[in-house]
Amino acid sequence: MIIARSPLRITLGGGGTDLPSYYRKHGGFLIAAGIDKYVYVIMQRTFADRMMLRYSEIEKVNAVSEIRHPIFREALSMLDLHEPNLEITTFADVPAGTGLGSSGSFTTALLKAGKYFKKNISTPEQIARMACEIELDRLKEPIGKQDQYIAAFGGLTCFQFNADDTVDVTPLPISEATLNQLSDNLLLFSTGFTRDASAILKEQDKKSQQDDQGITDHLHYVKEMGYRSMDYLKAGNLDGFAGLMHEHWEHKKKRSQKMSNGEIDRWYRAGLDAGALGGKLIGAGGGGFLMFYSPEPARLRKAMASEGLRELRFDFDFEGTKVVN
Repeated sequence: MIIARSPLRITLGGGGTDLPSYYRKHGGFLIAAGIDKYVYVIMQRTFADRMMLRYSEIEKVNAVSEIRHPIFREALSMLDLHEPNLEITTFADVPAGTGLGSSGSFTTALLKAGKYFKKNISTPEQIARMACEIELDRLKEPIGKQDQYIAAFGGLTCFQFNADDTVDVTPLPISEATLNQLSDNLLLFSTGFTRDASAILKEQDKKSQQDDQGITDHLHYVKEMGYRSMDYLKAGNLDGFAGLMHEHWEHKKKRSQKMSNGEIDRWYRAGLDAGALGGKLIGAGGGGFLMFYSPEPARLRKAMASEGLRELRFDFDFEGTKVVN
């Protein structure tokens, strides 16, 4: 039995500039962090004569080409894994559709498990590139590359997305004191809303492909905020970083009417009133998790609990996609 896991992620600055429709023309940059909430893939041989896949559904097939789940089908085809007695199960610490990059985490964990099953060594760069090929090239999803790359590498990491489709990966140089303070004061709360990121990202992707000046200018600004976020984090200025989160969220809402709603806006204001210096929705928007930075975490927790929001306690993951058994 092989068990592989990939961390989920939060974006710390520059989100949205990792879509090919933008970075192939202008270059992209963002900072992301792996967190200690995971997607797991279990792969094993059985005595059955058919392949079995267990996720939110159960599939029993005779051939990879019969698989309905697109990522399963493309990943196993890419890996040339056609064994009829293969059983694969996947589960996660957090449900999909909550803005934490679960699709990219699932794809990287599946590829890592498959590589290990075939006794092939794989690097984080290889796993990330393969995952991007599946989701962006083969399945034509209107998404970016950050989820696959941060899942594969983990840590607090800077990604430069180049026009030639290469990605420069650099660990964020941050002091231990700043890292500990960030870990203590960065909080996640579930809105209870799940959503399909593709609808929001498809709108942005279409506008970028059409050279819409509004979305291009917006993403230029978001990229610049990504660089500024990196500078604040490197300098240990977490109040400045939190202010940029707030600025980013206000600009992000202008990207699409689907970004927020009345309840999310009310919860966000309640967080600021309770001492948070900044925050935003994680992921494409429309639901998922609200992330706040607050030097008064206990006060913020109390305020969000009174609003009926549940906290997701987390720490950072520095291992990335790995085989754990």
